[in-house]
Amino acid sequence: MQKQDIAILYSGGRDSLALYALATLGNFKGIPRPEQVHLLHMLNGMSRFHDLPRNRFQLAHSILSAQSGPGNRFPQAQMVELDCGRLFQAFWLDSYEELMPMFGGKNLVCVACKLAMHTKAVIYAVQNYVPLVLAGYAKRQSFYPEQTGIFMEKIAEFSQGFGITTAFPLYHELESEEVARHLLEDYGLPSTGGGERKCLFCQTKTTCSQEEIGQYLDYMIPKAARYIELFLEGKHREIAELFPPGNRS
Repeated sequence: MQKQDIAILYSGGRDSLALYALATLGNFKGIPRPEQVHLLHMLNGMSRFHDLPRNRFQLAHSILSAQSGPGNRFPQAQMVELDCGRLFQAFWLDSYEELMPMFGGKNLVCVACKLAMHTKAVIYAVQNYVPLVLAGYAKRQSFYPEQTGIFMEKIAEFSQGFGITTAFPLYHELESEEVARHLLEDYGLPSTGGGERKCLFCQTKTTCSQEEIGQYLDYMIPKAARYIELFLEGKHREIAELFPPGNRS
């Protein structure tokens, strides 16, 4: 069977690093060993410690390639930084005063940010002929609204509309932090300490329910889909009209 490229939403943290290790070495049933791995690192404009993810990728690549063994072609890998800051603004920051009352008054800033990331991932996948996008969401972190069942279900459906499969293969596998740590240590990879940028919103409190998350996505995903269509057609004036900036009288 011909190998295909895959993309991984890569933060540099424990779970996305585990996805990278399993994909490159072909040691997980749900992840086909690819020809090339595209590590998509998203920039939302609200993060610090920018060198951490790339440093961790370079270290991991060196360690894993040494384990590939003679005669086994180690998949090529590249880390690509994609700016999703403007979309993040469009999905939440520009109009949160109007959006919050529509969804129970709840704070959905992280849901909006992840939707922006997945939107950019779909565009990248379409333009670069990458049929599979993986995200390292884990059940142990389902207290984050963007790592809930409803979010994953709707994002997978959204991506499929553009011919891209988005999957979350380690959601149950890495249910506990101990499993994730042991997995990385089995491959000689760093299992503690932060390899990801630190986002201003990463500890933002929210009490939103899955129902409210679903309602927000049902409202915003059609706009995200239209954005993708316009972007791929090069219609940037129409994009600006689709998401006008805030603070207008």
